[in-house]
Amino acid sequence: MTVPLYPLSAVAHQPDLVLALSLLAVSPDIGGVLIRGDRGAAKSTAARGLAALLPPAPDGTPAPFVNLPLGATEDRVVGTLDLDAALRGEVRLRPGLIATAHGGVLYIDEVNLLADHLVDVLLDVAAMGVNRVQRDGLSAEHPARLALVGSMNPEEGGLRPQFLDRFGLCVDVQAPAAPGERAEIVRRRMRFEADPPAFVQEWRGEEETLAARLAAARVRLPRVVMPDGLLDTIAALSAGAGVRSLRGDLVLHRAARALAALEGREEVREGDLHRVAPLVLTHRRDPRTPPLPPPLPAPPQETPPPQTDMPQESSQVPSTDGPEEVFAPTANTARLNLPPVSAAPGAGRGEGTPGRTVRAVPDPQPVTLAVPDTLRAALTRTAVGGGGMVTLRREDFHAPVREETGGRRVLFVADASGSMGTRERMGAVKGAMLGLLHEQTRRDRVALVTFRATGATLALSFTPNPQAAEAAITAAPTGGRTPLAHALTLAAEVLVGERGAQLVLFTDGRANVPLTAGGDAWADALSAARALRGVSALVVDTETGHVRLGRAAQLAGALGAELTTLGAPA
Repeated sequence: MTVPLYPLSAVAHQPDLVLALSLLAVSPDIGGVLIRGDRGAAKSTAARGLAALLPPAPDGTPAPFVNLPLGATEDRVVGTLDLDAALRGEVRLRPGLIATAHGGVLYIDEVNLLADHLVDVLLDVAAMGVNRVQRDGLSAEHPARLALVGSMNPEEGGLRPQFLDRFGLCVDVQAPAAPGERAEIVRRRMRFEADPPAFVQEWRGEEETLAARLAAARVRLPRVVMPDGLLDTIAALSAGAGVRSLRGDLVLHRAARALAALEGREEVREGDLHRVAPLVLTHRRDPRTPPLPPPLPAPPQETPPPQTDMPQESSQVPSTDGPEEVFAPTANTARLNLPPVSAAPGAGRGEGTPGRTVRAVPDPQPVTLAVPDTLRAALTRTAVGGGGMVTLRREDFHAPVREETGGRRVLFVADASGSMGTRERMGAVKGAMLGLLHEQTRRDRVALVTFRATGATLALSFTPNPQAAEAAITAAPTGGRTPLAHALTLAAEVLVGERGAQLVLFTDGRANVPLTAGGDAWADALSAARALRGVSALVVDTETGHVRLGRAAQLAGALGAELTTLGAPA
């Protein structure tokens, strides 16, 4: 039984999102749409709704919607060698998710967390409409005309500028502020959840109208022309936004033509350029230039693009009551030597981000074939058996074992109490966090727990975003007593399920807040540290002054952690 999809035409109060998806449906060579916003902001709902409006395949099957999982390997995405065909002596490639998405939508949730090389491949395919596959000495290509839609939550980190530039259009989605608009979004969603078929039937007319409009625009697009004088307008808009890449100019040209086709015209007007410019240039804009105005509304005489909806959460970040202090990074701690990263338990061959092949192992069902080792095994078997013709069998197959290149996850636990050296200590934490995140060769993530007064706070969940890390440190309040045991207890909760994550504790060990009234604060801290034993950890001793208790070293012993001092050279 097919589950009814929420109609794209029923998505309310997100006109920019619907416009961007409509332009992509008319002209896939725009190069994809990036949707930025919080969870629950209708990103995946809108993408699924777009697939329902695309033309069906020649055999009448609906346009596909393919959701690309973050853990997918490159072979799964682009295609690989068909091993069963190879056993029969045939050279054939097994298609991947890109081939499956041909003629439909390829959706990537949390695209900012996808491996860089996969993002690069997918953006190339979206721009060219062709997937070229080279695997194990074989080369093939197949058409891949698809609508690429990526979504992300900016709080979880951003895309590198070179990848942002490759996305044709970008939309920032936020929950509406007007109470009436928010109520309408919830009202529609509740009606859909109560009776999906009835809700879909209610919007059938609008959906059919939108589908017909998109189909007519696709037919009209090849006839749409742009007056030569508007090329100067394109250049002025791009230069005014500080866009250095010429890709922005080309996408402006394509998007304006698609908009003209969508509105039933065969010639682009200057107003079309101004309407699509924010969608094309905002994510490419030099941050030092003034922000672009929002897209202009459709002229009154024209039919506005359908509006959209779904329950959303605000992208506003709650303000903190802490002091806005600037903690200068401590240089020697910014290069903090963390314990070695160990592979996460349960990781299989070929899983995670592919890295350098370090060896090959026998595997009758390999995801990727190690061709030299497979042929060597077949030749050896034939030579030992005295046979003449070399044939491949599954027992010959070998799979590559790749070096782990996935980023590390590090939980920083920082003493923000009023003990001596607070500013230097917090500056050291900031330097260590930012130093880790600014290593562009990894995909590291950091989280932050601070403790002071009577408890501990998770100030930052795991994120690869340096700006979020810096903001969390800057906003952290300081002063008060030292609830060390509370911090270690919270750290244990944060690390549950985070296999392979590491702990870095900045403390002088002078705990003075017990877990329960009347308890022993130091005994509680040692007990909480022992509960974390087995986690890869580093204790940074921040103790200062002439009289030193050496408690950080005792904590390191209880944790089974390495120990360094705040002033030690990296």
